[in-house]
Amino acid sequence: MTNRNTEMNMDLNEKAILAGRKKKNLRIFFHNALICLLCVIWLIPIVWLVLTSFSAYSGMNTSTFFPRQWSAIHYVKLLTPDTVNQFPAWFMNTFKIACWTCVISTLFVLMVAYAMSVMRFKSRKGLMNFGVLLNLFPGMLSMIAVYFTLKTFGLTNSHIGLILVYSASSGLGYLIAKGFFDTVPRSLCEAARLDGCNEAMIFFKIVLPTSKPIIVYTVISSFLVPWMDFVYAKMILNAGISANYTVAVGLYRMLDKSLINTYFTQFCCGGVLVSIPISILFFIMQKFYVEGVTNGAVKG
Repeated sequence: MTNRNTEMNMDLNEKAILAGRKKKNLRIFFHNALICLLCVIWLIPIVWLVLTSFSAYSGMNTSTFFPRQWSAIHYVKLLTPDTVNQFPAWFMNTFKIACWTCVISTLFVLMVAYAMSVMRFKSRKGLMNFGVLLNLFPGMLSMIAVYFTLKTFGLTNSHIGLILVYSASSGLGYLIAKGFFDTVPRSLCEAARLDGCNEAMIFFKIVLPTSKPIIVYTVISSFLVPWMDFVYAKMILNAGISANYTVAVGLYRMLDKSLINTYFTQFCCGGVLVSIPISILFFIMQKFYVEGVTNGAVKG
C-alpha cells in the first residue's frame, strides 16, 4: 500500500509538472506571438515609406502597397535643389543645430547630474524635487512665452534661437545621469580632494573618464531632440525662407496640397535619408546606450 501511494503521488507530481510546463510554454508562445504582431504593425509604415521612396510615380499612391514601377530618380531629384526642395541645405541646418545642441545639452546634463549626485549643499533635495516637478509639465505649454522671449531679443528665424530653446532646459533631464553617477565610488572623489583637486578637476579628470556609457546615452538623447523636432522648429523658423528650414519643416512643406502630387515621393526619400545617420549612430553606440540606461536606472 505504501509503495502504491508513493507511486500515485509521483504520478500526480509528474502530471502537475507537465501541466505547469504546458501552461508556461503556452504563455511564452502567446507572449512571443503578441510581440511579433506588434513588430509587424510597427514595421508596416516604415517598410511602406522605404518602398514608396523607390516608386517611379511622384505623387501619393495608396491603392497598392508595392509600387507598380520602380525607380531611384526621386533620390536624385531630392539631392538636386529647386525652388521648393532645398534638402541639402535643410540637412546641413539640422545637422549643425543638432551638433551644437548635443554639445551644450550634454555638458548641462552631466554637470547638473554631478552636482546633484556628488556635491552636498542646502536646498539640494528641494531643487531636485522642483526639477522633477517641472518635467511633469509638457514643454509645449511654454511655447508662446518662449516665442515672444526670442522675438524680444531678435532670435526668431535664426538657428541660434533654436539651439538656445533646445539647450536651455536640458539640465532638467539630469535624473538618469545622476543615477549613474551615484554608482561611481566616492572613494575616488575623496582621494582626489585629498590630493588637492577641485570639483572641476574631479568632474573632468576622474568622473567623466569612468562614465562612458552615460555620456554616450546623453549624447544620443541630446542629438535626437533637434534632429526629430518639428513643433519648435516650425514655430521659430516661420519667416518662409526655405533655405533656413530644418529637415522636418522642409519635408512637411512638401505635403502642401499644391505640392504633394509632385513631391510626395521625394518626401518619402527624405524620410529614409534622415533616418540613416541616427540609425548608424545608434547601432555603433548601442552597447553603451543600453548600459547607460540600465546603470542610470539603478539609483535614479
